[in-house]
Amino acid sequence: MVVLPTLTACANPYQYYEGTGIHDATAAEVVGGWENVEETRVVLREDGTALFEKLDGQDFDFDDGWRLSGKGTWQLTEDDGGQVVRLAVTARTRVESRSPSTATDTSIPEPPSTYAWSLYVDRDQRDELKLFFFYGDPDSGNTYVMTREAGA
Repeated sequence: MVVLPTLTACANPYQYYEGTGIHDATAAEVVGGWENVEETRVVLREDGTALFEKLDGQDFDFDDGWRLSGKGTWQLTEDDGGQVVRLAVTARTRVESRSPSTATDTSIPEPPSTYAWSLYVDRDQRDELKLFFFYGDPDSGNTYVMTREAGA
């Protein structure tokens, strides 16, 4: 009996995240400009291409401190847990560091030349779409939320 509480103490509600349950978003609804308070900008085009600026890594990659800008592709996918926008780099145009201290730290890993994000599709209280991914330790439940660009 003592072993069971010890094993389950590591479990976190986000450890086995199963999605938002959203299944009604359309690709046309996802197309357009998205932003984050960290000056991130993503444009998802109707033809399946994407532009992104200052997009951080997800999950543990966020801790490396790099931010990518470039071009890519995207698609809206569906699974049992809900819809996900899959965004992949096809051409990296710029790499930045999230903070000046990480820019001079030589122990920081080289940012990837190819990368893929899984942006969960969700809705806010006004039924507007938002996109997000987990950052840092996924078990902590920290979300990197992207909303429609202001004025869009």
